[in-house]
Amino acid sequence: MSALAYGIQLPVQSQSTLYTEPWETEAGPEDLVAVARAADAAGFAYVACCDHVGIPRRLAPAMSTVWYDPVATLAHLAAVTARVRLLSHVAVVGLRHPLLTAKQYATLDHLSGGRLVLGVGAGHVREEFEVLGADFERRGAVLDECLDALRAALGPDEFPEHHGKRYDFAGLGQRPRPAQPYVPLWVGGSSPAAVRRAALKGDGWLPQGDPRERLPAVVARLRALREEAGVEAPCTIGAITEPLYVGRPGWDVGRRTVSGPPRVLAESLRAYRAMGVDQIQVRFRSRGRIELTDQMAAFGAEVAPDL
Repeated sequence: MSALAYGIQLPVQSQSTLYTEPWETEAGPEDLVAVARAADAAGFAYVACCDHVGIPRRLAPAMSTVWYDPVATLAHLAAVTARVRLLSHVAVVGLRHPLLTAKQYATLDHLSGGRLVLGVGAGHVREEFEVLGADFERRGAVLDECLDALRAALGPDEFPEHHGKRYDFAGLGQRPRPAQPYVPLWVGGSSPAAVRRAALKGDGWLPQGDPRERLPAVVARLRALREEAGVEAPCTIGAITEPLYVGRPGWDVGRRTVSGPPRVLAESLRAYRAMGVDQIQVRFRSRGRIELTDQMAAFGAEVAPDL
């Protein structure tokens, strides 16, 4: 059994009250660069960035309005890192024409030397769809077709072709092409429809923070759907872990946080592998950037070898 891969949703770039640490509100680009470089050095599989165009006033108190653009952010970080992959977690691709999405992310993959993982999701903020003229009510069906269109538009053909119910294109050349011969498409979401979409159309599944006890049944369902459909390609199964702290914290890190010596964290996280999970997205409690990057370095050096 292979070791678990581990990645991180970047701090600073999205600041929902559900997970943001207080220090992030005053942080900026230099902090993002430092964290991305720390991930690169500590063996993280990817750094991830979210996608929201605009947050309505009714949601701003909880979600905040701080949501960096994923293409711009990941391209910036590609230039200051060497090996870590660049994940959109998740791009709401139904807000944009798939040729526009393909142009942006193909360029990112080209510039980064083939490090893109395109994570996609249906979205949930009605006002974003309405102001951009996108279909909120049928966003699931739109995403289904976007996945097919993106397969074509991010493939090897200079003149990609797709003919669907909503999108129809051919004869329009797009270069540069992605550096990868095959850009992985990971599907986000934990609803039955999202799991089915990941099973039938995705190269990976990005859950929405499902608790451990729920994961085995969902993973089994996803694998059964792929088998029934005759999909033989591997699917990268993900999980979002509880908050972590390597070592004995000298402050209140919250009751849900898994903390302690590296062997304790490794033992706890190995349970995900037993559930059929291939990669975990980790998050560390921290009071500042230095504490965060120290935690990441400790995780890479002392916890990861035992995963």
